[in-house]
Formats: sequence, C-alpha cells, structure tokens
Amino acid sequence: MKKYLILTASATVFAVWASLCSAQSDAPYTEGPVWEITMVKAKYGMGDEYLKGLAKTFKGTLDEAKKENLILDYKILLGDASSPHDFDILLMVESKNMAAFDNAREKFDPIARKIEGTPDQQRQTAIKRVEIREILGNKLMREITLK
Repeated sequence: MKKYLILTASATVFAVWASLCSAQSDAPYTEGPVWEITMVKAKYGMGDEYLKGLAKTFKGTLDEAKKENLILDYKILLGDASSPHDFDILLMVESKNMAAFDNAREKFDPIARKIEGTPDQQRQTAIKRVEIREILGNKLMREITLK
C-alpha cells in the first residue's frame, strides 16, 4: 500500500510539473534575438572620417564574427541628431541570444588581433576615435514579435 501511495504521489507531482513546463507564457510577444546598440555622436565635420575608420575595424571584425557564427548580423544607421545632445550614428550587432555573450573575449580577441592588430595597435585606434566621436550610451535589447 505504501509503495502504491508513493508511486501515485510521484506520478501526480510529475504530471503537475510537466503541465507547468509545457504551459505557454501569457506575454503578448515571443522573444527573438538580442541587439547590442551603441549610440554615437560624431564630432562636427568628422562623421565621414569616423565611418572610414569603422569600415576597417568594425565592419572587418563583425564580418569575420559573422563568418564564424558568433553574431547573426550587424547594422549601422546614420541620421541627423534631433538636438545638440543626440546621437547621429547607431551601431547595432545582432546575436542569437544572451548566451552568445558568454566568454565573448575568448571568441572576439583573436578576431580583433587579426583585423586590428596587437592590443597596443587596438588601443591607439581607440585613442584616435575619442578625438572624432563621443559614445552617448550602450543598450542591450531583445527583439520581440507581438502575438
């Protein structure tokens, strides 16, 4: 009798757990890929200069990352700032999910060395960029699809 009660209780607990796991979310959307977004303000008259630099480093690095399936895609959006304190360039990198950010340095450092050179060369490039642009912020956002 004890074995029967234990088996029945175990089966009931499993059935409740299974139904909870298979239940769908009540959220009005489904989750999609994750976007890392950087808002950039190019200094006056330096937009083209900044974009030329991105063509070498940002594009080269992310093209390689895309080939290695480390990212899904990337985009650069260019537009007018709405105020003197607004960005005019958006850098967007699409990843499959949040787990794609695990061990990112191990994955991306070899690509950066290949495209941009040694860490000292990378640092010099970063220092030059400070003179022609300002990073106004970064965001990590998940793309959603409304149900």
